[in-house]
Amino acid sequence: MCRIGAIKSLTPVSPSRALQLMLPQQEGHDNSGFAMVMQDLDGVFAHYKDKPLLSLACTARGEQLVNAYMEEHGFVQMAQWAPDVDKRPDLNVAAMPRYVFRNYDYPEIYRYRTREEREDLLLDTRLSLRRLLTGRDGAPDEGYVYSFWPDVLTLKEIGDPADIAVYFRLWEENGRLVARNIVTQCRQNTNYAIVRYAAHPFFLQGYTLCANGENTFFSRNRDFQKPLHRGYVGFESDSQCLLYTLHYVLHELRWPLPYYKHVITPLPLAAMSERQDREALVCVRESLAHLEINGPNALIALLPDGRMIACCDAKKLRPVVVGRDDGMAAITSEVCGLNAILPDRDTGKDIYPGGRDMVVIDNQLEVRQWRQ
Repeated sequence: MCRIGAIKSLTPVSPSRALQLMLPQQEGHDNSGFAMVMQDLDGVFAHYKDKPLLSLACTARGEQLVNAYMEEHGFVQMAQWAPDVDKRPDLNVAAMPRYVFRNYDYPEIYRYRTREEREDLLLDTRLSLRRLLTGRDGAPDEGYVYSFWPDVLTLKEIGDPADIAVYFRLWEENGRLVARNIVTQCRQNTNYAIVRYAAHPFFLQGYTLCANGENTFFSRNRDFQKPLHRGYVGFESDSQCLLYTLHYVLHELRWPLPYYKHVITPLPLAAMSERQDREALVCVRESLAHLEINGPNALIALLPDGRMIACCDAKKLRPVVVGRDDGMAAITSEVCGLNAILPDRDTGKDIYPGGRDMVVIDNQLEVRQWRQ
């Protein structure tokens, strides 16, 4: 079983805090990888929050291809953070030759375009870079591009999570690589091939999601989603469908957040019939039936506006717990993770979401529990 975790802090924190949250849950690790998405960055990225940040792992040739593409399409490099990696030979890390975390300014013709036009540009650029780095056989021969978005950094690597943390010096709290929101998972998706694109968390246009479990409606979700949006690609993991549904419901349909839960775990028809909004709920169920999930799942998602959510499958077959103190809130699979980073919290206020619940943490760390 996978382990998932997330931190939301009023002040910027380093990845070491997310690692402290996750490593007590070692039973769920199989040394297949570590990945994280950081949002609302500070430190070395503090002055470039409005500039799109490219997160890339690649070969030397892959970096040359990316550099040429970005220059040809009018992107101007503003800043770069290059991790000072620890190359000791005994680390269990399948390291890539190059890691690129680089801020760009928009092409000049986009500097006065609408927010929607800029968002489309960033998505199309990431998809183009992904194709550029992928070989003719469909394998990413020259590298992996994880995100290209303002104020978001994504790091994914294969190996032992503790060794990956040493390799990237993530234990160091020097204030350089810090953020107010961190979503992480210390395991690859081992139901499928071990590839970096399959590693949680997944990211699309400001939406981040990781999950613990499996979606037995994967094929049904995937086949319905593929024609919906050009950004719904890859499907290296069944959990990517959960991200794409979140994006579709909130970004494309522009529905209120609670409807995401109604789409992935719709109420039984008998329960709908007793509600004032029954007509709307029936329409949602009938029109988006192929986006329902099945099987054990707990998920954590981070929205573009900074809100963080957690919810489960309707049968509550995977654990998740939410806790907080005065300066930080956290979500994780097991309470031992909360104990590691929030030892002085009021444990009586911990929330264990049920199968019909959604927990939402806002940017002031106010925690709300909503029930279908």
